[in-house]
This record gives sequence, C-alpha cells and structure tokens, in this order.
Amino acid sequence: MPFYLFPLIFNYMAIIHCITGGQRSGKSSYAQQLALQASSSPHYIATARVWDAEFEQRISRHKTDRDHRWTNHEIEIHISSAPIHNSVAVLDCITLWLTNIFTDCAYSADDTLAIAKQEWNTFVEIPAEIFVVTNEIGMGTHAETQIGRTFTDIQGWMNQYIATHAQTVTCMISGIPLQLK
Repeated sequence: MPFYLFPLIFNYMAIIHCITGGQRSGKSSYAQQLALQASSSPHYIATARVWDAEFEQRISRHKTDRDHRWTNHEIEIHISSAPIHNSVAVLDCITLWLTNIFTDCAYSADDTLAIAKQEWNTFVEIPAEIFVVTNEIGMGTHAETQIGRTFTDIQGWMNQYIATHAQTVTCMISGIPLQLK
C-alpha cells in the first residue's frame, strides 16, 4: 500500500513526524537523514525569512547541506502551497514560520495562533510524508521581553498542537534522537 493511503484512518492525509529539541541539537540533520531514507528525491520546505546579513549566511549554509537530490521550496507562511503531493518532505522549521506570522500579525498571540492553526490544518491535508522540525524554546532561558515570552507561549502551544496530531514525535538532545511517540 502506498504510504499516502495509510493515513486515511486519521483525520488528515499527511503522515507527520515531529522532530523537536533545542537549538543545535541535530533536528534538521536528523530530519534530512530520515527523509533521504524514505525517498531518493525529497522536498525541503524552508520557512526562513532573511532578517539580516548573519541570517542570510545561516540560510546559505543550510542550502549547501542539501545536494541535487532535494527539491527546495522557500515558503515563509503559506506552507500549504508547497507542491509536495505524494512525496516526502522536510518542513524546517515551525519556529521561523511562527516568527513570520507573529511579526506580520503585529505580535498578536490570538491572531498568530488562529492563522497558524488554519494554515497547518490545510497543510496536513496534503497526501505526503512530512518530517517537521520545531524548537523547544521554552526549555531555554526565560525571555526578557513580553514579546519574547508571548512568542515562547505561542511556540509551546503550536508544538503541542502539532505533536498531538503527529504519528511520531522525536526529541533531539545532543544529537541523539529520543522517541517520545
């Protein structure tokens, strides 16, 4: 049976593998490794927005991590527009995607969550196997600003929303995958 028919028993079409953890814990590398095991030609959905020169360098480094086997899509907000039907994809990452929505919503938690959940619900209707990378920013230092604390809450709520509906959830710690679900 093709992988994209299996999730019909769930409420959505996509098979979701959520990979979470702290900064530089190995999430992206692990997601890419799994995607390449599942497909010889996976897709990569990058959600990063270029904020400054340092971030542009970070994006360039990530691009060089992927070779000719990858089809790359740079999508800041409307992830459901990714042309990944009946394929394998990495979505990297939820944190940057939420940041884009949060700033476009003038830092409104309610508006950000409403848009993010609506877009996520549309995204997971795509028949595909998707490795979703996200960050556990709430496990780090306490944000100094109200905007930072609000964003940490949004990230935590959205991570819970995604993980609840994911078929698998893996937490990366120091490059080691710990299977949670």
